[in-house]
Amino acid sequence: MTAAALFRLEGVSFAYDPARPVLRGADFRLHAGERVALVGPNGAGKTTLFHLMVGLLRPSAGTVEAFGAVRVREKDFHGVRLRAGLLFQDSDDQLFCPTVVEDVAFGPLNRGLAPRMARARALETLAALGLEGFADRVTHRLSGGEKRLVALATVLAMEPEVLLLDEPTNALDAATAERLTSVLESLPQAMVVIAHDEALLARITRRRVRLEAGRLVEG
Repeated sequence: MTAAALFRLEGVSFAYDPARPVLRGADFRLHAGERVALVGPNGAGKTTLFHLMVGLLRPSAGTVEAFGAVRVREKDFHGVRLRAGLLFQDSDDQLFCPTVVEDVAFGPLNRGLAPRMARARALETLAALGLEGFADRVTHRLSGGEKRLVALATVLAMEPEVLLLDEPTNALDAATAERLTSVLESLPQAMVVIAHDEALLARITRRRVRLEAGRLVEG
């Protein structure tokens, strides 16, 4: 028997402007352990698809099923966001606390971890990304690449089952991008990765899905 999909999108349509649909009956499945590259031209709707998967947007038609349940209302997605970590394309959309450690510990605290345990997890996650010594730095004063790594740390600290990564190497220099890629290679989670970085996709993904004309095409 085939294991149930972590995510199942069936006939999903969406438009910001009804005259210009972004998605037109898109279908998608993600199973445990899969690593999927989501590719397509700029403006094709890749980021929109991620936002539909975690309930930041709602489809005009079709079904979004996550972790075995159909999700329709806002409350349906609360649990999804605990189990699927979304790395936003713009790190400033993800970081809002005064210091790095507060940003990274925020999610674990909201999941009910005691403050001491949440801080310990935040420090452990920062260390895994080569960010030892960053804990008390002021987040908004970081470089673009540093913010990118801290944003990823906020996602990983939640220990999600699925990673939805939107341009994870954006704004990173070659050495930092290599460090991040090595971390992603070592992770056990299922993941979907939007990237124009073909070297990254070749190393961390095993399946490719292309978004074109509002539909998802394998290969």
